[in-house]
Amino acid sequence: MTLTTPAEVPAREGRRGALGLRADVRNLSLLGVLAVLVLVGGLTRPAEFLAGSNLQLVLTQASVIGVVTVGMTFVITSGGIDLSVGAIVALASVWATTLATQEFGFAGILFTAVAVGLGCGLVNGVLVAYGGMVPFIATLAMLASARGLALQITDGRTQIVTVPSVLDLGVPDAYVLGIPPLVLVFAAVTAVGWLLLNRTTFGRRTVAVGGNPEAARLAGIDVRRQRLYLYLLSGLCCGIAAFLLIVLAGSGQNTNGNLYELDAIAAAIIGGTLLSGGRGTIVGSVLGVLVFTTITNIFALNNLQSDVQQIAKGAIIVAAVLVQRRTVRDADA
Repeated sequence: MTLTTPAEVPAREGRRGALGLRADVRNLSLLGVLAVLVLVGGLTRPAEFLAGSNLQLVLTQASVIGVVTVGMTFVITSGGIDLSVGAIVALASVWATTLATQEFGFAGILFTAVAVGLGCGLVNGVLVAYGGMVPFIATLAMLASARGLALQITDGRTQIVTVPSVLDLGVPDAYVLGIPPLVLVFAAVTAVGWLLLNRTTFGRRTVAVGGNPEAARLAGIDVRRQRLYLYLLSGLCCGIAAFLLIVLAGSGQNTNGNLYELDAIAAAIIGGTLLSGGRGTIVGSVLGVLVFTTITNIFALNNLQSDVQQIAKGAIIVAAVLVQRRTVRDADA
């Protein structure tokens, strides 16, 4: 085991301080980008964009992918990746909206969505942590399998939700002080995720595993078990997101969650989570989700083609990765 000398401690703390300062600057920059987007939306479509109903829509749409992104942030922080989150959301949403499941009402739909998410996360975790599979391959296989199973369950048809207690969560009468329940759930998941990553041993172990798995193992951390827990956490977030999507759409479809994996990874990266692992930020990831959701909303209101929107997102991702590389290089210098 390599011991840290007293002379190395100030240098290490200095690097951490530099990264922390840059993280604060990044969050302020994202807030600035978000403010600019709000200004653009207000100037191009003032009546539609600034309407209270549209702002509620933006936050509601951000809630679904935002919950997925919280789980993805933990996985990426540990040095892993999860390409199956969108497919898991789809599978959980259609399994939870079958006629057999809906007979058990609100509790049956919620339990099924969460259970399916956890089950898929368990399979991913076992394959990666104990099966020795590369996360990219293991979760890619889950993506294909979950999508196929979702299609088989629905036979390509939309499954309409008929449970009033579920549908009622999406109507304005259910809003709390003008805030949709889905947004409140997203806020709660974000708060729990922040506390878990920044104020618990679980979070410190996640960062340690992502920074240097071998050093983490020598420090007494069960790396395989930690990775299993992280994929379970990602699956749990997918299950919660599937339930939110059911409330939002009032149905379950095998096409749900399309490209969620790319949106979640992109939001985490531009928020400051290192793709190589070792550092993650929940606040940054949430800001990244809000940036992308606002961009989508502005494009939709201005009737701009989706291909231009995807090009804009791609440019933002490339810029964020380049900034990340420079940040880490400067901190290590």
